[in-house]
Formats: sequence, structure tokens, C-alpha cells
Amino acid sequence: MGVRNLEKSQSRKPQSTLGLLALHVSVDESIHAAAKNLEATLGRLDVLVNNAGNQIQPRLLAHGQLREAFEINIYGTVILTQTLIPLILASQGKNIINLSSELGTRQLTTHLKDQGGKVWSFCPGFVVTNLVGQRKYRVAMGAQSSETSVQAVLDIVEGKKNVEAGTFIGRYDVRIPW
Repeated sequence: MGVRNLEKSQSRKPQSTLGLLALHVSVDESIHAAAKNLEATLGRLDVLVNNAGNQIQPRLLAHGQLREAFEINIYGTVILTQTLIPLILASQGKNIINLSSELGTRQLTTHLKDQGGKVWSFCPGFVVTNLVGQRKYRVAMGAQSSETSVQAVLDIVEGKKNVEAGTFIGRYDVRIPW
């Protein structure tokens, strides 16, 4: 699992078979180092879950904030995905899951479909996160634990949602129109 802060993530002592890998999607060197590490250690990538995100408030469209949002939400995610496609195609799974709120992945779906790959866009719903420092607000507004979305992502990884590849889906088997 790629994480921005490796030490912080390791200190949480995750109970998982996943390995942790330093990765910041807005830094090209970090993306390329992560890809080289994966290629050297595994030679493939079974599942790419794009979950990096940054939100800006519409009234605060300062140039730097807008650039940072695009670097993380669009450029970084696309560059990371394009960089990792050879490793994804080297696996049997060939799966990409984009956790998203609105934007689709039709072009990526078309590109990988002919090579046996599958792509989903997944909306986790209104969950508690630190996105723009709104954790307390989200809890007060009734947001669910972000862990509630994990089962849906696992269902995709385990092949239980293969029929929905190329679509935009949400938790609880909700299909979201493009």
C-alpha cells in the first residue's frame, strides 16, 4: 500500500498482509521510485487502488491550492496509473479501482479492456476522513466510518464485482450514472 508518510503508517501497526511503500502522487520521483520498488520486489501489481485526493473550497481558489489539487487529484493519479500499467498487465488480476466522487475512468477502461484489464470508479460515500480537516464536522453530520467502504473495495478485488467493471459504483451496490 502506497502511503505519503511511511513512518506514521508503520506506527499504526496495520493488521494486514499488505506491505507499505512510500509514495506521494504529486512527486514524479516518488512515483517512479515506487514503481521500481514494486518491479524489483514483486514484478507485478495485482490491484491498483487510487485513493489519493485533495479538496479545495470553491471560495478559496488561490493559485497554489488549485495547482496542488490538480497535481494530486488528476495529474498524479494519471501519471501513477500510466507508470504502473506495465506491472498491472504483468499480473493475472489486472485491476484498477479509482475511489472517486464524480469523475469517471472511461478512457482507462477502454485502454485496458482489450488487454484483459478491468477498471472501476468507486464512490465511498459520506465518510469520516481528514479531507480538508473536516473530521469533526463529518462525524457531527452523520458520516460513516471510512472502514465501511473497505468491504466494497474488497468485493471488487476478490472478483465479486467483475460484472460491474467499467462502471461507477458506490457502496451498498449502488450504480452511479456517468
